[in-house]
Amino acid sequence: MAPTSDVRPIILGGDLGAYATARTFHERYGVRSVVLSAVTTWAVRRSVAVDHREIPGMSDPDAVVAAVRAVAAEEPDRRHLVLASADWLVDVVVARRDELEPDVVVPYADAAAMARITDKGRFTALCEGLGLPVPRTVVLRAADGADAVRDLTFPVVVKAASTSAFHEVTFDGKRKVDHADDPAALATVLARIAAAGFPGDLLVQELVPGGDGEMAAVNLFFDADGVWRFAQYGRVLLEEHTPGALGNSVAQVTGVHPDAVDQARRLLEHVGWRGFANVDLKRDPRDGVHRFLEVNPRVGRSGYAVTASGYDVAEMYVRAFVDGAPAEPRVGTAEHLFHVVPLRLVRRYVPAADAALVRRLARAGRATNPLLYRAERDPRRWAEIAAAQANQFRKFARHHPGARPTSR
Repeated sequence: MAPTSDVRPIILGGDLGAYATARTFHERYGVRSVVLSAVTTWAVRRSVAVDHREIPGMSDPDAVVAAVRAVAAEEPDRRHLVLASADWLVDVVVARRDELEPDVVVPYADAAAMARITDKGRFTALCEGLGLPVPRTVVLRAADGADAVRDLTFPVVVKAASTSAFHEVTFDGKRKVDHADDPAALATVLARIAAAGFPGDLLVQELVPGGDGEMAAVNLFFDADGVWRFAQYGRVLLEEHTPGALGNSVAQVTGVHPDAVDQARRLLEHVGWRGFANVDLKRDPRDGVHRFLEVNPRVGRSGYAVTASGYDVAEMYVRAFVDGAPAEPRVGTAEHLFHVVPLRLVRRYVPAADAALVRRLARAGRATNPLLYRAERDPRRWAEIAAAQANQFRKFARHHPGARPTSR
């Protein structure tokens, strides 16, 4: 830990990703991040790394901007860095950048670059234009119905082009990603979304076969001038399967895959990226090709895999956006297991070869759960963490699809 009095992170959102980011800054610089969220969650409650503020009405962008500005005004002599743990919050700080800078550093790409990457329809077209492999896709509105996808082969997945726009809609049976085995099932999905009044574009994509173990991600970091400074490949071992969190990685191993890293870097360089990004991929077992699925325009909970493997995300942000002294570009090669569920659960749901890998890395001291931070001292927090970890066994017993392919 090398304390720096200059940086004071402001983190938007109270989920596990927000906590993992706060832990990174606390480990590296000894600072407590100010975490702003609409409600207090166990993930950020009673933490040595978090100064939590509950902000009623935080779904309103005006409330978000006002809260960030108020925090920065508390200590005007310090450098404040705002980081968001959800896509819609990234959209807010990017759209309202002029109201935050220069008092608050906004380490994100501009709105035009953000739109090209985060709108999944535009993202798919961008990848195709750059010769990057993607699943076969049709972009439509829910009201268009299943007849609009005659050229696709079933099964298919359905997801909103804009995660932020879909965040605003609530309805029974809402899923982050829907799955349809045939045209009738697709018609049912589209009708449900249309009835909810969602006005935006949807993507219907041919399902890339294979389970969680075919998923992968490339984490990248770009400085304030758009120069890439870090990239690392990670292979997913296990994902969440609850409807609202489908596809979130709960265990992955960092490693080496030059082709995937080079392709992801080329994509983000093309749009003039800034800051952190997580590029989701899925390896097609039919040809071994990694197909591009989407980009998360932020450091999330799985971004802690970078820090855990020895490449500190907090230091990257501070050097590039606060101190103006970015490091030389490098590709992470360290093998490390990142997990947010108990290792016993991971071993239960992965193939035998991956279970052996989990054991080997754990025995070598190369496995990290960001929740298990030794600096935490409050026994009530540890009790909540223990309860949350135990609950993972019930969640997976209820929702894990077993032999079924994942809906990604």
